[in-house]
Amino acid sequence: MVKSIPLMQGSASDGAKYVNAMKNPTTRQPKGNLGMEAAISRRDFLRGAAGLTATVALGALPIELFAHAAGSDTLKVGLIGCGGRGTGAAMDCLHADEGTVIYALGDVFQDRLDACREGLKAEFPDRANVPAERCFLGLDAYQHVIHSGADLILHCTPPAFRPIHFLAAVEAGKHVFMEKPVAVCPEGVRMILRGAEIASQKRLGVVPGTQYRHHPGYLGVIERLREGHIGTIRAAYAYYLAGSPGVRPRQPNWSDLEYQLRNWLFYIWLSGDQPVEQFVHNIDVMNWVMGSTPLKALALGGRQVRTAPEYGDVYDHFAIEYEYPGGVKVLAMCRQMDNTTFKVSNYVVGTEGEALLEQFTRFYVRGKVSWEPGTEWPNPYVLEHRDLIQSIRRGEPINEARRIAESTLTAIMGRMSAYTGKEVTWEQAMNSKLNLVERAVNARFDAPIAVDPVPMPGKTPLI
Repeated sequence: MVKSIPLMQGSASDGAKYVNAMKNPTTRQPKGNLGMEAAISRRDFLRGAAGLTATVALGALPIELFAHAAGSDTLKVGLIGCGGRGTGAAMDCLHADEGTVIYALGDVFQDRLDACREGLKAEFPDRANVPAERCFLGLDAYQHVIHSGADLILHCTPPAFRPIHFLAAVEAGKHVFMEKPVAVCPEGVRMILRGAEIASQKRLGVVPGTQYRHHPGYLGVIERLREGHIGTIRAAYAYYLAGSPGVRPRQPNWSDLEYQLRNWLFYIWLSGDQPVEQFVHNIDVMNWVMGSTPLKALALGGRQVRTAPEYGDVYDHFAIEYEYPGGVKVLAMCRQMDNTTFKVSNYVVGTEGEALLEQFTRFYVRGKVSWEPGTEWPNPYVLEHRDLIQSIRRGEPINEARRIAESTLTAIMGRMSAYTGKEVTWEQAMNSKLNLVERAVNARFDAPIAVDPVPMPGKTPLI
């Protein structure tokens, strides 16, 4: 049995120390070259911040005790979460670097683990042949993967579990790739921020699955915005208007937890709802464009089409107005409704021009200096893994955990505003007592789970 690793629950007041510092795609196959170069206990969870001091102190010990050394050695990769997203991430990691091997797999469902294992083996027979003794099943599978001997852990479970798994990985001295978002509530964000500090102390690489940050088109536009090619930024618009994911019908042998896990996108405690789970891509771009986090958010949203019980407790549309320093406003809109206009883009307006960053293909800057590149790009899903792995091999691991924690909280504050009908400030979001992580800690297959009522503006309290 793998020993549980103590995690630290933070209080709402813990968020205050971060506030001042933090102030100052729909397809996995974009065009480009795929083969490019180059069960934690509640007692442990609630143990408190006492474990943090000892943990951070470990950062003073030699790095070789914790992390894969720089060089050309084989990098052993462990995957936690073997669904479509996890299998795709593992494939991307293998495409990114020929020195990587899939070393261990973990999931709560046997069928997903088996499908992932067979799919990886078929595509990479010499680099993804994971023996049965390194395939782990259950809610505690993440601990076994982390302690399997893997160097790099891919975190691809539903977002509710990500703070728990991330902290466990960096506590154990593992490099991390984690899918976005990294939390579904402010408490989870605070846990990620603690993990970011631990990763820095131990010189661990951490990259989240926000592909835009590694895409040459986005990098090219942002560079030109920083150089003032469209003057001073005055406003921006972000859109993620898409169809709805499908519902998996409940099977007679499924428990409440299994049904919700297999339909995790429709439950707030598991996914965070669309602004957090999906729209965080564009929200992260807006924070990147502005060079800061927003001061406050005012939002509306609702549940107009997906009203049946099988759609859980999430909304199907949101409109969020963010205000950034200097009075700059960003209008952010997302929707999941079938047979509607599809639009995934980011538009920036300056005093002397404009810029477009549209999904994976279309980019331009039109201003004092104009720039409009082509539409063929390398696969950004592979690029993000390549950048992480190359940084590890150089002995200079990049750590993007804090940045994605900020973007995740930005998305959460927008959702909080829509659910309550209240304006929400950055300080309110960071210091909120809303804690959905405990649900993940206490998740059990043999216990009933009631579906929460759909949030109602004016009635749902701002916590």
